[in-house]
Amino acid sequence: MLFNRRQILKSAAALTLLPLAARASNHVMVASETIQQLAPEGFDKTRVWSFGGSVPGTAIRVEQGARVQRMVDNQLSVPTSVHWHGIRIDNAMDGVPGVTQEAIPAGGSFEYDFVVPDAGTYWYHAHNRSVEQVARGLYGPLIVQEADAPDVDQDLVLMLDDWRIDPETAQIADDFQKNGHDLSHAGRIGNLISVNGSFDPTIPVKRNERLRLRLINAANARIFDVGIQGLNGWIVALDGMPLENPVPISESFPLAPAQRADLLVDVDAVSEETASLVSVERDGAFGLAKFAVSGEISATVRPAPNPLPPNRLPDVSSFQSAPLHRMVLQGGAMRWLENARIGETELTGRELAQLGRFWALNGEAERPAEPFLKTSVDSIHRIEFVNETAFPHAMHLHGHHFRLVDGDGSLGPWRDTVLVDRGQTQQIVLMADNPGDWLLHCHMLGHAASGMMSWFRVA
Repeated sequence: MLFNRRQILKSAAALTLLPLAARASNHVMVASETIQQLAPEGFDKTRVWSFGGSVPGTAIRVEQGARVQRMVDNQLSVPTSVHWHGIRIDNAMDGVPGVTQEAIPAGGSFEYDFVVPDAGTYWYHAHNRSVEQVARGLYGPLIVQEADAPDVDQDLVLMLDDWRIDPETAQIADDFQKNGHDLSHAGRIGNLISVNGSFDPTIPVKRNERLRLRLINAANARIFDVGIQGLNGWIVALDGMPLENPVPISESFPLAPAQRADLLVDVDAVSEETASLVSVERDGAFGLAKFAVSGEISATVRPAPNPLPPNRLPDVSSFQSAPLHRMVLQGGAMRWLENARIGETELTGRELAQLGRFWALNGEAERPAEPFLKTSVDSIHRIEFVNETAFPHAMHLHGHHFRLVDGDGSLGPWRDTVLVDRGQTQQIVLMADNPGDWLLHCHMLGHAASGMMSWFRVA
């Protein structure tokens, strides 16, 4: 049973916004179970896991160049960890059990201490058994503010998610590890959409207000196709990194799991009308968040925005001569693995499926002992993702940003997660300038759990 996803939002339920001034001054960040009204009013509250007592977890807002210190106190019954997604961070703070740290045991704690070099929209999430822990709510926003921020009337963080909820009990379906269909197909797709942990939220605005919308896709596997109605806007940053020139929003655009997009939008709708952030699907567009317009902030429309201040990123313009590394994305339903390796052992597709492994990267059906790429610091490399599967994949690199290489050979925007559609080849270029062992994996978290996990070493 699907919960009602209306094409035009009609709910008057108020959205609990993540305030601009939130600094998360508490040094301790508690991971624990709590309850929250995820489903519409009339349904029971849902048991969720959270950082800080609600989903999304405690909002962290700091200035560019600031130091972040958080003691994670794990009050859950299972081990966990925190990955600070998109931050070019010291390797020891990356939060990956078995690579950069041991998982934080139940009742234990771990001190994260790092500096944020880049302004932009980032997030944090559990990285131990992520397919379950993120789906239960262990995530939150990490916002690094520019010294010279754009002039906006509201700066709003909107974390998009979907939940697989039993409509009889309003509880999260507990079928994470044993659902072979999810693991071998598109991943865990939910039946309830939320924005900031709320169903059908409403945000009060005025005509001609300029809003900064920081969109974060925290979903386990859903690709949102985002559009706007009653708003006029521009994409100004992707995955935290400012675009060289704002891109006018003339049609919907994809936002894959883990990706972010910063929008500057002006409210076009007249007073007493509504504007909406929508997701476009085959059965039409449905509302993600509604902007209820009351009054007018100005009689005039502002000019188009200037670009956001750029972050200091490496020069990769000489990428044409850089070595090219090919990563083939393999397996999944309809293109089942015939065989692949786990460690030194070659297994048949049937044997792999019995072990819950349905995907492979270059013939490896889990994180291999040897790195996909081993390189010295400050070297430039190209990676070519070749998707031979029947499903899209959101490939994420830890500790680095990279630039897409467009079909004409020119350099596209900076990203940390690239969507590779079925049958598609995507090439990226990065400077390996952050020492350590770093994960490279699909951020459809069920795909990562069932084989699409690799790593690279910068030494």
